[in-house]
Amino acid sequence: MVETTPVLWLDGKQSVGQPYLQLARRDNVAVALRTLKPGEVFHGEFPITITSRIMKGHKLALVDLPAGARVMKYEQLIGLASEPIKAGEHVHTHNLSFVNNDTAFARQTDLQPATIHSTDTFNGYPRADGRVGTRNYIAVISSVNCSATVANRIAGAFANGRLKDYNNIDGVAAFTHGTGCGMDAAGEGFQNLQRVLAGYAKHPNVGGVLLVGLGCETSQIAGTIESHKLARGPLLRTMNIQTSGGHVKTIERGIELIDSMLHEVNAINRVPTPVSSLTLALQCGGSDAWSGITANPALGYAADLLIRQGGTAILAETPEIYGAEHLLTQRAISDNVVNELMDRITWWQDYVARNNGSLDNNPSPGNKLGGLTTILEKSLGAVAKGGTTPLMGVLRYAEQAHTSGFLFMDSPGYDPASVTGQIASGCNLVAFTTGRGSTFGSKPAPCMKIATNTDMYNTLTDDMDINAGTIVSDGDSVAAVGQRIYQQLLSVASGLPTLSEEHGLGDNEFVPWQIGATM
Repeated sequence: MVETTPVLWLDGKQSVGQPYLQLARRDNVAVALRTLKPGEVFHGEFPITITSRIMKGHKLALVDLPAGARVMKYEQLIGLASEPIKAGEHVHTHNLSFVNNDTAFARQTDLQPATIHSTDTFNGYPRADGRVGTRNYIAVISSVNCSATVANRIAGAFANGRLKDYNNIDGVAAFTHGTGCGMDAAGEGFQNLQRVLAGYAKHPNVGGVLLVGLGCETSQIAGTIESHKLARGPLLRTMNIQTSGGHVKTIERGIELIDSMLHEVNAINRVPTPVSSLTLALQCGGSDAWSGITANPALGYAADLLIRQGGTAILAETPEIYGAEHLLTQRAISDNVVNELMDRITWWQDYVARNNGSLDNNPSPGNKLGGLTTILEKSLGAVAKGGTTPLMGVLRYAEQAHTSGFLFMDSPGYDPASVTGQIASGCNLVAFTTGRGSTFGSKPAPCMKIATNTDMYNTLTDDMDINAGTIVSDGDSVAAVGQRIYQQLLSVASGLPTLSEEHGLGDNEFVPWQIGATM
């Protein structure tokens, strides 16, 4: 038998090389720092004997838990013991069940807006509307799936060195999708799509736009232009296949229109800009037990640094705050913000119910393999990305952000659809934490990947920009890693390519959220 003194993760401090972490004093489970074997004995505040193999990242009981006992992690409820659990026993899907969170939703009434004092800068592309881009793309956007091939062919014509003399242009990118027709023009899905198309057309990372339609679709370009107050001009052109003479002629004319934009878009140069011009998408995917311990709180620290200088950070993925929404409502700047967030939760409960689903069983097979058991546990870790500043507002999917500070945007937990909405809301940077190893990338906003654990980082070094796993493996503080993330974000905003950009990711990750019947 092995005898070791366990470590407590209390007051933000920890020791290196110990067998498990207790994250807070009230917790009755801990997280294994290595695979624990039956018969191992640990002495300390909670003398325990390991009763079964417990994988690294999974939970073990610190005390005996009777059936129905409240299981606590992060000093928060993550479920009920579905059967008696002995100290030292593995706690996971076989003996931990979901329970509706009964935590109070009371809002703190003494909240103050984050201090705005901007001293840091990045080098960005200034736009006529006052916003600033971190990249300088020309976008070819299809209004409907019927024009997707044409849009891709137009953008594809500018690959293979055609832009070699235009150093300030990051590329000509096609944004195509699988919808745009056969939908209710008064429905939520149609409104989502329209906000996405308009949001990309006026995105600060886009210097020129070509909107391409078929001509007879529900998603009419003219309607998008009018309802979202887009202004046609030399850098925003439109065309339909049916009135342009078919595929071949539309492609030829589209290439000519993009050619006519190149000189003016390339003439835009980066200039020093306060970080208040940055809007950061906070995203996670392929989460594991370390997400809420390392990368997510470190990203939250970085978001706080940005917000306190007048910047904006947008959290999303409504099904993945379910059960932890009280941590957001407590920070809401007004009762209206509380009501808006809870309205979105209620909408989702109804939405999944009428589609024979449940928010209660959200963790994916990969999440569970990585040690996450219930949606409560997953959501508590996910909310940590949002830092600590007041919640200033709640956005509908792809709604433009007109308020700075910390915001929440309603979206599904499916990463491509969620990030598409955040970018359409105006995010010019994406920070994406992952524990299992998502290799996601996005355009036109660069996506920086943050690994939650050192093992995965070492396996996927070609895809991970930052290793937040050093918080556990090397004893780094959350603040130190958060500062590292923040500085890297400024470098990326100034033009440093992310690894996903170097791999050319982002062309197939444009996924507007589809809701409603296809008719």
